[in-house]
Amino acid sequence: MNNNNKWLVGRVRGLLVWVVLGWGLILSPALLAAEAPLVVGVFPRRNATQTVRLFTPLVKYLQARLEREVRLVTAKDFTSFWQGVENGAYDLVHYNQYHYIKSAARYQVIAHNKEFGRSTVAGALYVRSDSGISRVEQLRGREVVFGGGEDAMMSYILPRYLLQQAGLGPHDYQSRFASNPPNVLLALYFQQTDASGGGDILKDILLVKNQIDTRQLVHLATTEQLLHLPWAVRRDMPAGLREQLRELLVGLEQSPAGQEILVKAKLTGIGAAVDGDYDRHRQIIAAVTAQE
Repeated sequence: MNNNNKWLVGRVRGLLVWVVLGWGLILSPALLAAEAPLVVGVFPRRNATQTVRLFTPLVKYLQARLEREVRLVTAKDFTSFWQGVENGAYDLVHYNQYHYIKSAARYQVIAHNKEFGRSTVAGALYVRSDSGISRVEQLRGREVVFGGGEDAMMSYILPRYLLQQAGLGPHDYQSRFASNPPNVLLALYFQQTDASGGGDILKDILLVKNQIDTRQLVHLATTEQLLHLPWAVRRDMPAGLREQLRELLVGLEQSPAGQEILVKAKLTGIGAAVDGDYDRHRQIIAAVTAQE
């Protein structure tokens, strides 16, 4: 790591929750001195404690296979996380599709999530089954709750696109934000809103299913299926290391030990990805932002 990068990481460190993982593997002082730690950044899709628990096994695996120190970094909020992205603080980063597209000049995608056995996910608008709402156009003048913030691909941008396709601009309905995607369905279930935006698999996650009867919630509309959450590396990473990381991530499905790591991360696999796989995401983002 050059002096400029060390300085940038130092500036970001005060805002981030740095987690230096300790493992049974003992790295020699000579090895630690030879190579700077590989920093893995994971976006705050979940809270910091959950993120560390889910991704520590994966980071331990990378450290063992790469034979160099690997550090897991998460953040208390999206603002802190995004500052790390902009400053190039992460060598390998896991985030949403919108984040990748915004940072593609600095980062290169190498892989994507597989969740619930799927490599793709769609955006959706949800309503209660007893709401009497059967068409997106009926949301005119009503309230829609989105999850996370305006940079949430599944819980904001794609639902906004569905509304736009039905002829509804941002001033044709009332927008409200929940603190995270699961809460949009809780708000809908408890009749605190007319509709919610989220990924089409949102009502299948245990965090939601354990709290409410998701049979009472239905998809009002869904987008086409789009490639899942990306993993990307800094563009200045040596090609050999980039390909090694791709192979390690994609190869997890091929062994029982790798499958156990995936299960702990709540994934069913990780597949290879290239920049062009996210071109359709770019088109949708452009359409939505043009309406603002």
